[in-house]
Amino acid sequence: MAVLVTPFLEEDVILVKVFLKGLTTGLILQIAIGPIFFYLVNITLQKTLMDGLFAVFAVTIVDYLYILLAIAGVGKILEKEKTKEILGLVSSVILILFGLYMAISTANMINTDLTMISQSQTIFTSFISAFILTISSPLTIVFWTGVFAAKSIEYSFTKKQLLVFGLSAGLATLLFLGSSILVLTVFKTSIPLTVVRAANLVVGLVLILYGIIRAIKISRMVAASIISTPEKNECG
Repeated sequence: MAVLVTPFLEEDVILVKVFLKGLTTGLILQIAIGPIFFYLVNITLQKTLMDGLFAVFAVTIVDYLYILLAIAGVGKILEKEKTKEILGLVSSVILILFGLYMAISTANMINTDLTMISQSQTIFTSFISAFILTISSPLTIVFWTGVFAAKSIEYSFTKKQLLVFGLSAGLATLLFLGSSILVLTVFKTSIPLTVVRAANLVVGLVLILYGIIRAIKISRMVAASIISTPEKNECG
């Protein structure tokens, strides 16, 4: 007996395929581990599973915010060189400040055990710190704009399909980071405090280095644009 495929059923099948494509794309992008991942690992090592998960929720919320803004077309505005330079410098400074805070806090951990560290800061603190660190890189909107533009051309997505794609791509953040935190928690009890201290220092230094490198690159871009501007005026 032939199965009658209604337009609604066919559309649902297409949306499921789009959802899976978005999830796959998101998981592939998660492989490019950055400073935020290491920051979440550090939170989980120092504190509790709930702290780690709330930090993951914060990162996921920001990712969804940037995804929605990218779909809305805000990324096109941020593609302007002047805007990118300003936002890039601001995010670099925030990364460096976070790194300095973590590196300095390592010294305070020398005579402190993990229980005292966990009690001294709340889940809300973990959420807010992860939220601020993630939202300090608004150029992520430009990145997502590029991803959505490429996929829209490749698969000829409608607006609705693009929203589904963005929803599933953002879900990949929650799945990847959440599962990573859960796995880390299982082995956390076997990790010595000295390793936690070392991890705190290393993550702090990584954030500082990452922020400095970004700041240098952006400064060079600004210098190059300043030099090229008079040349253009002379040619004119």
